[in-house]
Amino acid sequence: MLKRTPLYESHSAIGAKIVDFAGWEMPVQYSGPIPEHMAVREAAGLFDVSHMGEVEIIGADALELVQRLTTNDVSKLADNQAQYSILTNEQGGVIDDLLVYRINAEYFLLVVNAANSGKDFAWIKQHAASLNVEAKDVSAAYALLALQGPRAELILQELSDHMLDHIPYYWSQKVKVDGVECRVSRTGYTGEDGFEIFCDPKDARHIWNRLLVVGHDKGLLPCGLAARNTTRLEAALRLWGNDMDETTTPMEAGLGWVVKLGKGDFTGRDALDRQKREGLTRKIVGFEMEDRAPARDGYPVIIDGAEVGKVSSGSPAPYLKKNIGLAYLPIEHTATGTRFQINIRGREVAARVVETPFYKRQRKFD
Repeated sequence: MLKRTPLYESHSAIGAKIVDFAGWEMPVQYSGPIPEHMAVREAAGLFDVSHMGEVEIIGADALELVQRLTTNDVSKLADNQAQYSILTNEQGGVIDDLLVYRINAEYFLLVVNAANSGKDFAWIKQHAASLNVEAKDVSAAYALLALQGPRAELILQELSDHMLDHIPYYWSQKVKVDGVECRVSRTGYTGEDGFEIFCDPKDARHIWNRLLVVGHDKGLLPCGLAARNTTRLEAALRLWGNDMDETTTPMEAGLGWVVKLGKGDFTGRDALDRQKREGLTRKIVGFEMEDRAPARDGYPVIIDGAEVGKVSSGSPAPYLKKNIGLAYLPIEHTATGTRFQINIRGREVAARVVETPFYKRQRKFD
């Protein structure tokens, strides 16, 4: 049986195309992937991301547990601050990427990928057993909406008395949204300014509908998984299962900036330290196609006539009007400007390594 978010009926009522995603019935598009993508870049888009998993870590040893399990330095967080981080195994492989929210010194909220929530929770529980801490899977207690785009603050501000410009990037606050108690964080997965809104599932439809009404004349569109994927790819944000997994390390995935080897011991630290000292043999790169044909996920990557890997993420980029992607290449072929080929339905098509992110927003507000 596929799971449904509290907003399933709302999606169906406005004609969303529903697909199976990680065991959930999720909207892949409403008006279409391109108009939805462009709304996020030029106005605002509203996404249902209630399928994401949430884990609470509560107790005197909460900080110690999260510090042991994740690669970033949780000790640097203040109350209500958030951090992007990675769960690694003993070999340094990526179990999952996640957001860590410090609510207070003895209460952390972890937001993990839907496809990994069960696996992640089991891993966390296993490591919590020896500490004075309780780990709870509270995914069912939250609905999560993502309001993204240059007009996101303008739209959300109409429904809140809280001064939203006082919430910095990667911080959160308890905020009333149209009278409903929520936790609002200035985070997202699109490369734009915006917010993620945690609320009680029973309040999700009210907040969803009110945002759509308030945002209608400001260009807001409901957005599905297709636009979520193309916006995150333009911003070169990694997708677990495509651009990283337990066979790749954060350094290979270009995420070495969230690996704090100096913070003390954590799971996978020795393997990651060794890799840093010995050097990478491969790493992920961004590329552009030198042809009108787009490279798709899984297409073979060819160098000197030999297959050296596959495209991890590939798509047309609606805002940039280019065909872009991410792929792992041998380290000696990763310099910007390096050319290689991608096998597109039996035809070898030229691509070249480019700097990432492909897209970087130029403005914060409209």
